[in-house]
Amino acid sequence: MCVAKSRGATVPEPQSPPPASPPHDCPLCPRLVAYRTANRAANPTWFNAPVPSVGPLGAPILVVGMAPGVKGANRTGRPFTGDHAGLLLYETLLRFGLATGHYAPPPEVAPDPTPTDTLAFAHARITNAVRCVPPKNLPEPAETRTCNPFLASELAVPGIRAVLALGVLSHTAVLRAAGLVPSRTPFKHGATLPLPGGALLFDCYHVSRYNTNTGVLTPAMFADVVAAMARHVGTPVQPATSAASNDSSAAAE
Repeated sequence: MCVAKSRGATVPEPQSPPPASPPHDCPLCPRLVAYRTANRAANPTWFNAPVPSVGPLGAPILVVGMAPGVKGANRTGRPFTGDHAGLLLYETLLRFGLATGHYAPPPEVAPDPTPTDTLAFAHARITNAVRCVPPKNLPEPAETRTCNPFLASELAVPGIRAVLALGVLSHTAVLRAAGLVPSRTPFKHGATLPLPGGALLFDCYHVSRYNTNTGVLTPAMFADVVAAMARHVGTPVQPATSAASNDSSAAAE
């Protein structure tokens, strides 16, 4: 723990409080509450709750997704885990040294990551603009606004130097959480924007199954954005290896 001296005495330095998170039974969005209740009844072994952020506080990179996928993070309790979107995201973070270990998505019948999953986050923290799973994988604008204070709390953590917004919804949510007017800076893949507080926003198409299967976002395009972020925060960029799998066995997040 860092310490500071005061009048000859050594006292702990004040530490920033952890970012705010919604409670396990968050009541704020009626439509999402009803969907969560239905999922709990249909799949009682799934996580079925607001999905918490994962990764170290103070990590230089904050990755912001849209919302949990019903068979992905809503099932496993970890962002982007268990559906197609996590394949490209986590394999690319591993390639560039922003995560360590091995990502092993669980079968759709299993609620938790497989025993061989050793994924850990070294230089990145992962969160979503909306913490609860929405019907048809699409939050309504009011739900995104209601959840925005939790994202603002994440952005306020000291040490963030880059924010990766995956898709238009995440881009809009990050700007609103940062106190900016989203309509003044439209989303554009590959664009960057300085945020209040010193972090740099990186826009990227979402790593969804639809985007990757249709070529809207290729592994090379995503690698370019991640490499630029790694250079920005001073993380050594690793040589490119094999492209991420385009497996279609999991639902999009």
